[in-house]
Amino acid sequence: MSDRWLQVLPDADAAARRAADVIAGRLRAAVSARGRFRLALSGGLTPIPMFEALAAMSLPWGQVEIYQVDERVAPLGSARRNLTTIRAAFDRTGATIVAMPVESDDLARAAVRYEDALPRDFDLVHLGLGLDGHTASLFSGDPALGVLDRYVALSGVSRGLPGMTLTYRGLAKAVEIIWLITGVAKAVPLARLCADDSDIPAVGVKCERVRFVTDAGAVDALKTNAPKGVHLWHRGT
Repeated sequence: MSDRWLQVLPDADAAARRAADVIAGRLRAAVSARGRFRLALSGGLTPIPMFEALAAMSLPWGQVEIYQVDERVAPLGSARRNLTTIRAAFDRTGATIVAMPVESDDLARAAVRYEDALPRDFDLVHLGLGLDGHTASLFSGDPALGVLDRYVALSGVSRGLPGMTLTYRGLAKAVEIIWLITGVAKAVPLARLCADDSDIPAVGVKCERVRFVTDAGAVDALKTNAPKGVHLWHRGT
């Protein structure tokens, strides 16, 4: 295992702002170098302040494509849709949002269509971490974990709804991954991820360039018992 450096901010809001700053820096560099920035975003409540901080920045949004890491099968506009929070933040920016087509009557074909719409690579993929160690919509025991030949798969029921998700192969399109993990409730799953506990799905995500942005609560279990090669970086706001 290569060394992991976890940037630790004082609280969740500071971590969200720092993650937004990191993404903005990558965005500017990619647009300057290649004229395009391709970003994949996860859902949930944790990244909403990051979305809002990022969307408030003056950036070349017309050259940005935003994809979804995962989505629940629910009606358009539902509060349970990840797309709803993504659009609330980014619709006003002018970025192109490429939504997972979960309203389709044929979800299997819809997953193939979304796969066909994906870029060759993502400049950056944002991931979060669930209390049970899942990331994206890759849950323990879910058939999507075993889908190795596709970039997009249907996932089983989560919180009462089935979903669509990038697979491990789809996440491997990332040039870089940024994990935003905050709150003391995430301390145990984060420690398991850092220990490469193969019982949690998040450990299956592989990428050469990985950045962790956390807060003091999330690293609580690592403060005195961090695995070898895991370093806590208390710097910056």
